[in-house]
Amino acid sequence: MPAYVLFDTETTGNQEQDRIIQVGAMIVHSKDNIEIFDELCSAPVPIGVEAMEVHNITPDVIENQPPYSETAFSKKVLELNQKENYLIAHNISFDLGMIEKEGFTNNYTLIDTVRCARHLLPDSPYHRLQYLRYSLELYKTEQAEAAKIGITIKAHDAIGDVLVMKLLLSKLVQLTQENFPGVNPMQKMAELTQTPVMMKTFKFGKYKGREIEDIAKEDMGYIKWMRKNMDLDEDMEFTLDSYLG
Repeated sequence: MPAYVLFDTETTGNQEQDRIIQVGAMIVHSKDNIEIFDELCSAPVPIGVEAMEVHNITPDVIENQPPYSETAFSKKVLELNQKENYLIAHNISFDLGMIEKEGFTNNYTLIDTVRCARHLLPDSPYHRLQYLRYSLELYKTEQAEAAKIGITIKAHDAIGDVLVMKLLLSKLVQLTQENFPGVNPMQKMAELTQTPVMMKTFKFGKYKGREIEDIAKEDMGYIKWMRKNMDLDEDMEFTLDSYLG
């Protein structure tokens, strides 16, 4: 049976030089066999103030912690690094990029719950983990799930986010089965992870909430400016490139 490695990192920031200071993970071997990892680690760069604002991890908290390479998770994720196992995260390009900075080379099959949610919940205005936590009413079952596996939920805490992601993954499996009957849902989500999404609306900027198709007709100059000047995720790049054609 494949292993399903759900993980989340907290970091010193979100720039190229930034590194991991906390990792939370659940490795699901079966319904009744789940390994939990909740580890702090030191980093070779200082924690940015904006990062502290998000995760509340201050320099004194990690001062005497081992580096990421000495965490139990770093060893386990290498041990299971095979194509038949799944590595799963919400915006996996970020978290995978972080462990790659530590020397990791990926052989897992990847599932990005952000991209899968965009495919399977196209009418949701946002696909952030905490937004989906409430919009899909995952919060109603999270305490019981947390108690069952012995963890504490806190927003923007690595292991708390992993628990929410586990509940989200179950919902995405259900939606995949409904939308693609007769196929293996995990394999299908791995396929969806590799398939760019045409975004429907702007989530930010002066046209926030407006249909991208409408703005492409009204103000192509903005589309061109946005594509050239803004740091966009892959799906927004794909969407704008489709209109710029």
